[in-house]
Amino acid sequence: MRKPRDYDAELKALEDKSRELKTRKVQQLGDLVIATGADALTAEELAGALLVLAETKDPGRKEAWARRGAAFFQGGARRSAPASERDPVSTPAHQGGAQPSSGNMGAA
Repeated sequence: MRKPRDYDAELKALEDKSRELKTRKVQQLGDLVIATGADALTAEELAGALLVLAETKDPGRKEAWARRGAAFFQGGARRSAPASERDPVSTPAHQGGAQPSSGNMGAA
């Protein structure tokens, strides 16, 4: 006769695994923020930049960011992106003449 499944134990194991994966994801995101130098930004600047990235629908811009990210992971971390790859919203010319901020994600 087969042993009955312990659904409670299986569910607990899945919950533990889920919690572990979430913790690892948060740690990796924090490591990425530090590795890119984005930890020098304020939380508001970083959140704003991430919101712009998440809201972007232009596949060409997303592909340019993906190429730049791939170059970062392959060791070309600190080069500046060509102007065509930068987000025009974050450039000083589009900030109503405001002074350039250290939060310009396009000029690493």
